[in-house]
Amino acid sequence: MTVNEAIKKVLFIEIIKGLALTLKHFFTPAVTRQYPLEKREPFPGSRGLNALVRDPQTGKEKCVGCGLCAAMCPSQCIHIYTSEGDDHKKIVDRYEIEVLRCVFCGLCVEACPFGAVALTEHYEYSGFTREEFYYTKERLLDNWDRYMAGDKGRIYFEKFWGPKASDFGMPVKVPSGQETKQ
Repeated sequence: MTVNEAIKKVLFIEIIKGLALTLKHFFTPAVTRQYPLEKREPFPGSRGLNALVRDPQTGKEKCVGCGLCAAMCPSQCIHIYTSEGDDHKKIVDRYEIEVLRCVFCGLCVEACPFGAVALTEHYEYSGFTREEFYYTKERLLDNWDRYMAGDKGRIYFEKFWGPKASDFGMPVKVPSGQETKQ
């Protein structure tokens, strides 16, 4: 043990530094929001309540029942039930999400090749029973209509989700030896 270490242990230098930091912040005002009265606006791209995307041209849901979102979900809260239609295409009979099990990670949104799943900015929802948090296909489509319809949904997918063609440019040699994308 060196002399400096012995002095620090005897005089409790680390403890005094910690107390000084505590006292410095002790007299500053608290940054507390009174929640029901002072609501914080959700920031763009925040992950809130789940929704199924409605196609703006046809008005039908975009989901084709491939099941990639359910396979990617770490909490296994997505359940998809499909059947075969007359023209041998999959028809989504039921699409259900257990919101109480959802961890809002966004992996379902990333996994969907059709852009049919979204996480809205709406984060204020509550209920008294578990059944209120079991969202069916109709409720999920209603969430899209209420919180993300129109340009808001288009901007959501353009800015925050999915790879773009510009993300996959070929690297170009720069004279200094560093590579950049075209």
